[in-house]
Amino acid sequence: MSPVREGARQVMAWLHGWTGLLLGWVLFVMCLGGTLSVFKPEIGRWMRPEASATADPAEAIAATADWLSRNAPDATGWYLTVPDSRMHTVEAAYDSGGAFLYRALDPSTGAPVARETLGGEFFYRLHFELELPFPWGRLLASLAAAVMLIALITGIIAHRRIFRDFFTFRPRKGQRSWLDGHNALGVLALPFHLMITFTGLITLGSLSMPWPISAAYGEDVAALYREQIPGIAERAASGARTPLAPLVPMLHEAQRRFGGGAVGRVYVINPGNKNAVVTAFRADTSQIAYTPAEISFDGATGRVLAEWSEARPAIQTYNVLYGLHMGRFAPSLTRWLYFLGGAMLTLAIATGLALWIVKRRERGPLSMANRILERLNVGVLAGVPLGCVAFLLANRLLPLGLSGRSEAEVSIALWTAAAALAVGAVLPSTITWPLLLGLVAAGCAIAPLFVPLGQGDAVILIGNLMLLGVAAALLPLVWRQTRRPAVSGARRAGRAAA
Repeated sequence: MSPVREGARQVMAWLHGWTGLLLGWVLFVMCLGGTLSVFKPEIGRWMRPEASATADPAEAIAATADWLSRNAPDATGWYLTVPDSRMHTVEAAYDSGGAFLYRALDPSTGAPVARETLGGEFFYRLHFELELPFPWGRLLASLAAAVMLIALITGIIAHRRIFRDFFTFRPRKGQRSWLDGHNALGVLALPFHLMITFTGLITLGSLSMPWPISAAYGEDVAALYREQIPGIAERAASGARTPLAPLVPMLHEAQRRFGGGAVGRVYVINPGNKNAVVTAFRADTSQIAYTPAEISFDGATGRVLAEWSEARPAIQTYNVLYGLHMGRFAPSLTRWLYFLGGAMLTLAIATGLALWIVKRRERGPLSMANRILERLNVGVLAGVPLGCVAFLLANRLLPLGLSGRSEAEVSIALWTAAAALAVGAVLPSTITWPLLLGLVAAGCAIAPLFVPLGQGDAVILIGNLMLLGVAAALLPLVWRQTRRPAVSGARRAGRAAA
């Protein structure tokens, strides 16, 4: 190995370590949220066990529109996601009384389901917004994605035997074991890691790099959207109130014009107004590209106003990259591969953060800065999963009629994670690792008890089994962590006696 090449590898290893450390905790939260978001509709069904009704998608949208016309007649728009085999409820976003609301509506009655919750939407927002105000959460997520891409590339360059070491794992070897695990988790799904990181960076490109848009359009951002989506029909609201025409014929006509493709979303702009516009978007489940076709109707008459299908190569390229990241096209097996790839990336980040401390502990006593990092590592790596479990438990334990119930679930999740971070910062890691991981395992074991295994549909059953599986997987780790202080003390005593 030439000195120049070896020196380059050392530089890449240094850059890999520091880029991973600086935003590693943010990346861990993003990857955990993104991994769970793969099953966003299924998580929503698990968190709404009472919502078992099903209906024809067009009839469900019509029932939802009837309920919204009575309960949100002054809304400027209804933004509806059509139910499908993965999600039985109609996901609705609309403004009412000056507030923007997100509700899951019953497909047969159109009314909100009994258990108000964000469901899987919480993990989706956590993934790319980090529960921070706009645009700061998305900007931080974009920066973290760029750092992740750098960490992946430098990790590949720095590793001399990347594929050979994938087949090597030496347990109970301290730093060597952590490095072997980190390498294996990173290499096995490396193509997926590169794809999901790059496409995630692209999806937030207009926010993190707004200068081309500013140069071309200045302050007229609406002109950008008109050119990007030239087929959408826009009309200002008039002073005349007019009820919506029946939606079912519109949706059936949209499906016919989509060549039999399903309708995925329906936007009703200016509902109840003479100038109402109903726009149906083709579902993303039948192709990789995101939203390639749409058709707009006059809301008062049902007449077709505009029809458009994206065919520009540049926009289609972006749509394919966006669709690859979102994974909505994926059949069941591919979704599980997305989930496993995301889980491996999450664990690779976690093992990398732990490896930083293990490596320095084996060299000698930790510095004050590294002792702080060690404690924060515990608080984040165990505390964030604990917050997720608290979110699921809050969903089962909070009263159904509680005002602001979905916001309360999110608050409980965030405060639980914050409390775990504080505990990790105060107590030594020998205590906090088994304590926090034990709480995660206990929460995963308890949550399924509120909907017994024999009740509910298959999605609820699989969700319960997965929670129990996580609890079972954590128990040996917790047991090992509880024994570690005693084993370490015995070893120190043996060395002192010698």
